[in-house]
Formats: sequence, structure tokens, C-alpha cells
Amino acid sequence: MQHTQLGRTALKVSRLCLGTMNFGPKTPEAESHQIMDRSLEHGLDFFDTANVYGWDLGKGATEEIIGRWFAQGGGRRDRVVLATKVYGNMTDAPNDRGLSARNIVAACEGSLRRLQTDWIDLYQMHHVDRAAPWEEIWQAMELLVQQGKVRYVGSSNFAGWHLALAQETARRRNFLGLVSEQCIYNLLTRWAELDVIPAAEHYGIGIIPWSPLHGGALGGALAKIAAGTADRATSGRSSEVIEEHRESLEAYEKLAAEVGMSPANLGLAWLLSRPGVTAPIIGPRTAEQLDEAVPVTHQSLDEATLARLDELFPPVGKGGPSPEAWAW
Repeated sequence: MQHTQLGRTALKVSRLCLGTMNFGPKTPEAESHQIMDRSLEHGLDFFDTANVYGWDLGKGATEEIIGRWFAQGGGRRDRVVLATKVYGNMTDAPNDRGLSARNIVAACEGSLRRLQTDWIDLYQMHHVDRAAPWEEIWQAMELLVQQGKVRYVGSSNFAGWHLALAQETARRRNFLGLVSEQCIYNLLTRWAELDVIPAAEHYGIGIIPWSPLHGGALGGALAKIAAGTADRATSGRSSEVIEEHRESLEAYEKLAAEVGMSPANLGLAWLLSRPGVTAPIIGPRTAEQLDEAVPVTHQSLDEATLARLDELFPPVGKGGPSPEAWAW
């Protein structure tokens, strides 16, 4: 497994990030523990979760599953770069959500208890809170860093101008500020190339793409549907995306076969080739799915394949950052 620095920091993380959203609701606890053990065997040591994950089992259930895995010992916690998130409501109480100083600190304490750890390596804001002043947000984050409960701070689902505002406010406070941005980014969703990624590169913020296969559409969905093994691809938004892009997806799956890669790994390899990308988040539901993804960090795409992918899934406008993507 290859490693790289997280944004402008000296922290090293694996080039794939283990997403844990399936742990509990879709993947039983014992198998979730197996996936995390297997991840460390592969050298994949960057884990991502959130306080609200757990859904039908109850918010916080996923962090608790990870916490019980850490509690098994064997150096598990020390070997993992652990990321979690704050923003979503854990209860119906009005102050139990968002990015107020009160909720940031209280949510961190709750995550630490569930995760059975003394510190969080990367504490991410799950969404923008337009009601929270940046002075308040940074005051709370600075406190957590000073207390040793948080090492680095990241964001998720921020616009480019939010990254700039956050960093300029942090700079005035002599605080490190954001080191990562977790955004949706894949061949079918390239909006981040307009402003988010240029802003992140300017400020030394690492990009951690979520939904790198666009809900499975880029993971060989058409072949799975034909074989009767499709899961998410046959219902809801995924089916609509597949129908809208069926022609491109057919060509994409054919291209994957031509270059000797699975469709899923082709999509991941494309992301790993993109400027500013630190580590796409993969969400394996089984250990076998994890094993299939890991080799992609040692695979590269030639210029012809990259050009063909641009033809199949064009960037927004003329390509590249705004305003050049749409202006003369």
C-alpha cells in the first residue's frame, strides 16, 4: 500500500481510505472487525467514520463497533489514522447538531467515548453550518487540539469559498486550520474541479473523495445487473443514474476490460491520478471487496486511457477550474 502526506501536513496516510458507513447496518460487527484487520494487513491504515453512522441501528453504532475493535488491543489504535465527523444531530435537542462551540466539544467527547480512544487524528466538519461564525468554530477546535483530543481538523461538503474563508480566519488566529476536504468526486460528478480542488490545492488541503464509484454506477453495475448480482444499482437514484448514462457506462466497462482492470478499480485509479487527491474512500461490505480494491494503488493509467475517460465522462464546461471552465 502506498502512503502520502495528508495535505500540507507531515502526517502519512494510505492512498485508500477505509469508509465504515456500512459497518453495522449492512456489514455485521464480526465481519466489520475482519475488514479492519484485513485493512491493516494490507497497510491500509486511514479509517473514516462519522458520529451519525449507524442509521437503523442507532446513530453512533458504527463508532461503537470501531471502538470495540480498538479495545481488542494488539496495537490497533496506534496503527490507525482515525477520522470522524461532527455536524449531524444525534438527538432531537436543538443544540445537539451543527457547528456551535457547544456541539463541537460535546460531540467530540461522545465520539471519543464510543470509539474508546483518547484522541481523534482527523476531526471533520460533516457539512457547512452557515449560522456558526468561524471565530466560534475555530475557538472550539483550538480547545480540542490544546487538550490533545484532536490532532488535525478537516471539512466535508464545503464549497471552494468556504475553504478560503475558513483558512483566512484560521490564519488570523495563528491556527493550522483545515488540512483536508472530503467531497463527492468521481467520473460522473466532477463539479469539485471548478472551485473546491483549486482552493484546496492553493491552501494545501488534501482532497478525500467520497462516493468514488457514484453509488456503484462505476463499479461494473451493468455487468452485475445482467448477471443478476446487482445490489444498489437496481433501485432509487442509482438506477436513474445508470439509465441516464447507460451508453457511457457500457463503453466504460468495455474500456476496463481492455486495460485489464475491474470497472471499480478503473474509477479509483482515475481518482488517484487527479491533482490534489489524497485518498478516495472505499466502502467494502466484505473482506473480499477490500482485497479487490487494494491493488489499485500500484496501478496507473496511460494518457490514452485518461483521454478516453474524459471523452466518456467530460468535465464541467471546458474543463479545468473556474472561471476558465466557462469563460473566454
